Amino acid sequence: MPYYEYECAENGAIVEVRHGMDEQLTTWGQLADRTAIDLGDTPADAPIRRIMSSTVSVTGTSGQADFQGCGTGCGCAT
Repeated sequence: MPYYEYECAENGAIVEVRHGMDEQLTTWGQLADRTAIDLGDTPADAPIRRIMSSTVSVTGTSGQADFQGCGTGCGCAT
């Protein structure tokens, strides 16, 4: 299962969670339950949104900007 990041505009938190690709969390309460974090002062029904994040290194281990992917056969080389 992949990891996803969700952002809550109500409290400014960005939280990483692992779940199936066909699943979508929509509220702070769902995210708190899944990650065992405290709701705090944020209402359980506060909306969250899944944000895009990079799952593959965008620079090589050398830190050079001309990095062309993570290896042969992976499909991420440009």
